[in-house]
Amino acid sequence: MSQKIGLACIIDDDNMYVNLVKKIVEARSLCKNLMVFQNGKDALNHFEAILTNLDNKTIPEIIFLDLNMPVMDGWEFLDNFTKIKNKIGKVITLYVVSSSINPVDIERAKSINLVKDYLVKPVTIEDLESIFLKNTL
Repeated sequence: MSQKIGLACIIDDDNMYVNLVKKIVEARSLCKNLMVFQNGKDALNHFEAILTNLDNKTIPEIIFLDLNMPVMDGWEFLDNFTKIKNKIGKVITLYVVSSSINPVDIERAKSINLVKDYLVKPVTIEDLESIFLKNTL
């Protein structure tokens, strides 16, 4: 039997999307805990703090990252997170989730080794279930 995802992370400033994902994750029992950051800077600060205190309980197994956010957008987060990810010492699967259907954005995101896949909003229940199931195998 597969182990349920312990912690997932959403980095997105769209409250409606965040609430939808929270409800789906909760209703389908897709993971034990969910952390949310409104922008890339807050999320990056969290991950940088982890480096000084390697607490595996606050390191998510999956990250859902939006591209268009205030303060620090998804691209800036990816640039910075790529530099520190290997120091964290835990496998983290990252999905870009954006409303952008621009092929340039999609190809750019998929060209980054850290990015597992690119999903276009709105994500479906089936998309989320598939992602969580893949990451528990």
